[in-house]
Order: sequence, then structure tokens, then C-alpha cells
Amino acid sequence: MKSKLFASLLAAGSLALVGSVAAQTPPAPKLTFPQASPPSTLKQQVGITDIEITYHRPSMKGRQIFGGLVPYGQVWRTGANTATKLTFSTPVKFGGADIPAGTYELFTIPGESEWTVIVHKNMSQWGSYAYDQKNDVARVTAKAAKTSWAVETFSIWFNELRDTSATLNLTWENTHVGIPITADTVGMLAPQIEAVMAGNAEKKPYFPAAMFYLENNHDLPKALEWVNAAIAARPGQMWMIYRKGLILEKMGDKAGAKAAAEESLALTEKDKPGELRDEYIRLNQALIERVK
Repeated sequence: MKSKLFASLLAAGSLALVGSVAAQTPPAPKLTFPQASPPSTLKQQVGITDIEITYHRPSMKGRQIFGGLVPYGQVWRTGANTATKLTFSTPVKFGGADIPAGTYELFTIPGESEWTVIVHKNMSQWGSYAYDQKNDVARVTAKAAKTSWAVETFSIWFNELRDTSATLNLTWENTHVGIPITADTVGMLAPQIEAVMAGNAEKKPYFPAAMFYLENNHDLPKALEWVNAAIAARPGQMWMIYRKGLILEKMGDKAGAKAAAEESLALTEKDKPGELRDEYIRLNQALIERVK
């Protein structure tokens, strides 16, 4: 009887020991392996339009890309894995085609000298295997240029940024394709500016509104009115007065532009030495020279 009791206690102790050891054993780590074509998200603001591109970035890895891995004349997902997604927060012109605000898929058909670039309904599809032309929103053509250097990893990027436009670039191997994107920033923003300026707000954005109109060559007399109001609220600011000179220059008032530049220059020369002082001396001197 005693031996049976001892055996029972021994077994119970062994089970408790096993349970204790198991409780102390850390769980196996969750493994994350590197992706052959890592995901990337690109965000760019153009004027007041937000653009977002989500894609996967394959690399050459010693392979021939266009005319090889990516055949000419066939629809390409424009990246790897899931189809590349393209989102616009406002309506835009994409390569000249009207595209409403929304999220789309971006496909291309590469050619040796010209590509077809496709804005497609968002189907959340893998690759281009289920691509159907009937779901195209727009097709545009873009020239394919050869680069003098090799780009190892497929890259989508923006340059030539303006208030109303930018260029979307596709670059891989020795091939570069650029697609112009434009937005009616003035048409969207100017009515909002006018409404604020006509309202009863205590503080109005006189200076940024004037600069927006100047940059976009829109209603320059109103831009002059607003920059004068900004200067009246903050007298003696050489950088505001210099930009008043730019508005007058664009309006064709050379004498007025010269007078503004000279006023700004006199204020700048009184400022303490430094990069800002040197910059505005150069800017004002250049403006005076232009309107002689």
C-alpha cells in the first residue's frame, strides 16, 4: 500500500515538474523573412492634391528586364506581387486624360521606344493575370528614354513639382518613362481664398494668398492689394516688400518694381550680417537690374 502511495506521489511530482518546465519555455519566435520585392508607399502633394502610390519593388539581380523578364508588348503590373495602386485626392489629368479622385491600379505595356500607361479600376488583383481592358479608366502613351546608368531596383518617383503639376517617373534597368500629372489647383483653391477674403475673419491670409496668385499668374492686381495689406500689418519686412516688387514686375510696372526692390534693399542692408541678409541683397540687386 505504501509503495503504491509513493509511486502516485512520485508521478504527481514528475507531472508538476514537467508543467513547470513547460511554463518556463519561451514560445518559438515568429519568423519574418525578407521579401524578394519589398513593398513601398510613396506619398506626394501636388498643390493641394495628395497622391499616394503603393507598389512592390523588384531588383534586376543580374537579369535582363525589359524585353526579358518584362516582355515588350504585354501588360505589366508595374512592379511585383499585387498590382500597383495609385490614389488621387482630387481630379487630375494623367498624361492628358481626365481621372476623377479615387484609387486605381496602374498597369503599363512597355515598348522599346514608347509605353502605354493604363489607369485601371481598383480590383485589388494579384499581378496582371486577371487584367481586363474593359476595366480601363484611361490609356495614355509616354516616351521611353534610355538612361546612361543602370537602376538596380524598380523606382517610382516624382519631380518637376509645381502648384499645378508634377511628373510621375518610372525607372528601371536603363529605361525611364515620365508621365505628366496636372491638377486645377487654381480653380479649386481660388474660390476658397476669395470666400475667406470676403468674410469677416479677424486675420486673413493676405501674404500667402498674394504669393499663390503671384506664382500662378492669377489676378495680379488683387495679389498686389493683398501684399500691400500684409505689409501694412507688418511694416518693415524686407522679404514682403521684395515680393511686392515681383508682383509689380510681373504686372509690367518696372518703376514700381524698382522702387520696391530699393526699399527692400535698404532695409536688408541695415540687418545684421548673415545668410539671409546676403540672400536678399542678391535678390533685390537682381530685381533692380532686370527692371532697369
